[in-house]
Amino acid sequence: MTSSSQRLPRVLFDPSTIDGFRFVGRDLAEDGSVRLRYALDDAYEFEERFSIPVAAALSAGERKRVEGLLALLHWVAGVSYYKAAAPPNVACETGNPRPATSELLAALYSEGLGEFAFVNGLPGFPRPDFPRSSAPAGGAPVAEAPRRVLVPVGGGKDSAVAIEIVRASGLEMELFSVGNAPAIEGTVHAAGLRRLLAKRSIDPRLIELNRAGALNGHVPITAIVSCAALLTAALNGFDTVALANERSASAGNTTLDGVEVNHQFSKSARVERLLSAAVAEVAPDVRIFSVLRPASELSIARAFARLDQYHPVFTSCNRIFKLDPALRLTSWCCDCDKCRFVFLILAPFMEPDALWRIFGRAMLDDERQYAGFALLTATGGHKPFECVGETVEVLAAIRLLADDPRWRDQRVVRRLASEVLPRFPSEATDPEPVFALSGDHQVPPELFAQVDALLGP
Repeated sequence: MTSSSQRLPRVLFDPSTIDGFRFVGRDLAEDGSVRLRYALDDAYEFEERFSIPVAAALSAGERKRVEGLLALLHWVAGVSYYKAAAPPNVACETGNPRPATSELLAALYSEGLGEFAFVNGLPGFPRPDFPRSSAPAGGAPVAEAPRRVLVPVGGGKDSAVAIEIVRASGLEMELFSVGNAPAIEGTVHAAGLRRLLAKRSIDPRLIELNRAGALNGHVPITAIVSCAALLTAALNGFDTVALANERSASAGNTTLDGVEVNHQFSKSARVERLLSAAVAEVAPDVRIFSVLRPASELSIARAFARLDQYHPVFTSCNRIFKLDPALRLTSWCCDCDKCRFVFLILAPFMEPDALWRIFGRAMLDDERQYAGFALLTATGGHKPFECVGETVEVLAAIRLLADDPRWRDQRVVRRLASEVLPRFPSEATDPEPVFALSGDHQVPPELFAQVDALLGP
């Protein structure tokens, strides 16, 4: 096994020599500590750790009750280690997943690694063949009305809107996060609600393997966080996990070998359905769904614009975090696809000075930003690999700005209106269908009235 302290030359690891990925073992301790063990062939072993918040020491019975959710977290979190070589074979040494879970894993370890495959120049998606147990598939997800709701927080506008929808329902609720990045902490403070904080530690041997030549890239992280939230919910008496994934997340970015590549695949409606079915197999008393699924990013931005208590603390910029983690609470780099997208969809619903106070720059009056804004409509290339919305809602936002006296004379808005909008038929730029709520969702009636009230036309 490679020492975690050893700096390895890049030539020492050849992914093509690895034949299989192994799920070796997992355990949950009395204090909520989780250990998940993996291996690439017999040559490289890894241990990922989570610290799940619990109110008191867990009994043997409590730990046995959540064995299915622990297994689900083990299988889903393994994608971070699998990707180091993306081998053709997998072995589940602790027992095979049941049918719906196997179907979920097959999707996450293939389409969930679509961007990873595209960026690394692979000929197609990884397609490991997941075994499945002979046990019958589970039943339908729990149908009872939600009583206690856990809302994961990421620190962006979407989780803030989800919080306020669940709050308006009057249901008992608490917040959840994996880690405590400044924007998460700020959102929790602005919400004024109790938060259950989980911690995740990636095995440092994976980082060393990356330096030595392992394949690396984007993984379906939302699925991993969702499974950690489910385990936390079950151990703390919650029956519902309410995510903040919008319908726009189901739209892809480009194609690879004729198959859609979607940066947000693990936030998509397809994965939500697959995950719900897998949870029904192993923990039928817990449900998971996205409370924002009926809505577009543009609708969510309109709602968020009214939630000014979150404006000073939220951020969605991933680039600034990479440049300097200490800046993430209040800073936006103002020169990446995510910054441009969030600025653009908030602009129709906010004053220019208000957005300047958030971002620190008048991005739509900066001529150098034009090409980046145009790319959000796939003009000049494919839609960026970022958590950005559909082309139609970007076009709708541009049209709203072009008709808005507060914004229409800003340099980038003028160019977008004159050079980008004419490329598309007028119906493709119409805001009305973008604001309409979709019927394709799993939001229960107890929450949908609040979704309609906060996000509807």
